[in-house]
Amino acid sequence: MTTPATTEVTLPTTLKAWSVTELGEPIDALKFAEIQVPTPGPGQVLVKVLASAANFPDVLMCRGVYQVKPELPFTPGREVCAEVIATGEGVTRATVGDRVLGLTTLPYGGFADYALMEQGVVHQAPEKLDDAQASCLFIGYQTGWFGLHRLARIQPGEVLLVHAAAGGVGSAAIQLGKAAGATVIGVVGGEAKAEYARSLGADLVIDRRKEDFVAVVNEYTNGRGADVIYDPVGGEVYNKSTKCIAFEGRIVVVGFAGGEIQTAKLNHALVKNYAILGIHWGLYNTKNPQAVDDCHAELTKLANAGKIDPFVSERFTIDGVPAGLQRLADGKTVGRVVMEHAAQ
Repeated sequence: MTTPATTEVTLPTTLKAWSVTELGEPIDALKFAEIQVPTPGPGQVLVKVLASAANFPDVLMCRGVYQVKPELPFTPGREVCAEVIATGEGVTRATVGDRVLGLTTLPYGGFADYALMEQGVVHQAPEKLDDAQASCLFIGYQTGWFGLHRLARIQPGEVLLVHAAAGGVGSAAIQLGKAAGATVIGVVGGEAKAEYARSLGADLVIDRRKEDFVAVVNEYTNGRGADVIYDPVGGEVYNKSTKCIAFEGRIVVVGFAGGEIQTAKLNHALVKNYAILGIHWGLYNTKNPQAVDDCHAELTKLANAGKIDPFVSERFTIDGVPAGLQRLADGKTVGRVVMEHAAQ
């Protein structure tokens, strides 16, 4: 990265960052380091990180098992709220001083003082959200919006079943489902997570450790089943979901957090007339960036109107990144956990 920034500013020369030098669990893989501040190239912006939300792909990259495998060393933290401090040649979507959110450009991720971003994934942060909340608005809420609206075409009055409803992706889906006028059922593991899902507005919460969600859903809907099922877990959870999907229902396959990639029985989809929809939201950033911009505009309206409200369950300073990311890896978190820089 040798192209000079076009904006004349005095930039810091070094930054502090959590760097992955050897693959492993976050608590072991992350090492605190001082590295040179990158210069933004064409189409890039250099940002001062205000907050960086932890996502499970950050864990998987530390372990070296994610589909994106950056060269070592790298700093994880893909999702940020940040202040633009310098812009590279050709940048038109942001100016110095803007408060923005979006994705970082590895190896200069968000668990650091400063990070790089490509202008195509830079969006203005909603005024109504604080830095930590704004850092959570991109991946989970965009995935939920595309999955529920663009793909599943959810309608007011329909029943939405959300698996892993206390996680970052699931909690966003609960709020988006309620904002769309759906009746929302959340499935969680444990009473603490059940209470959290209720606080988000879920109409019914099922603790999978105590109840069979298939039986409860079918009883709750008088045998009809859920119109839309939002599944970030996969494996046996997906297989059981096919037993409580409504006629002409839609199952949105979001991921495989359970560790098993199931094989869909297409004859079953045929005889019950339901659709299986896959959502790989990241592809839209290159294949249809205008749709991402339009989605962000809708999410901003919802956030500023108070209809969605990212819940940050844990806020920690840069010193707390390894422990916070490890709690996420161990399944000990609800909602979103975020690194937040102290106001200066």
